[in-house]
Amino acid sequence: MSLDKSTVSALCAFPEQLEKLFSAVPEGYIDWTPASWEGIPSESFSPVGQLCHIRDIEIDGYHVRLRRLLEEANPTLASLDSYVLAEERRYSDARPGEILATFRKARGETVATVQRLNDNQLRREGFFEGYGSVTVKSVIHFLCSHDQQHLAGMYWLLGKIESERALGRSSGCI
Repeated sequence: MSLDKSTVSALCAFPEQLEKLFSAVPEGYIDWTPASWEGIPSESFSPVGQLCHIRDIEIDGYHVRLRRLLEEANPTLASLDSYVLAEERRYSDARPGEILATFRKARGETVATVQRLNDNQLRREGFFEGYGSVTVKSVIHFLCSHDQQHLAGMYWLLGKIESERALGRSSGCI
């Protein structure tokens, strides 16, 4: 039942992938939002909002979920309301460098935890709102899936930004 190396590698690689992709966002567009969110493969956040969301889900979501699964008997794991968090934490005022540093540290903690897990720990069970019955191992896979959704969301945003810029429909300012 051990965790496959490709999953651990994906968890390790994500912060750098995210940082490189965010660095491709043109100046003046870090808090840009499109007129329509139709087709976005992730939550509808600006580029900096995507970073904040990823940081918050890592710390307030997956750190808590993994800890509870490992320490409690069959816990019910809450789904977080990302849009409420965005409002409360003022994502639009966030500083990307700080967000990325905090996320990188948090992901390092996640990877350290995951690498220490034995087969019995990977089998521990709970219930995850919106997902149903889960194990520690399945939650780790959901985290990898979440990462991929947000890489896709960032690419989607870059596509929308490029379309807007090419067609002269936006100044880059909101």
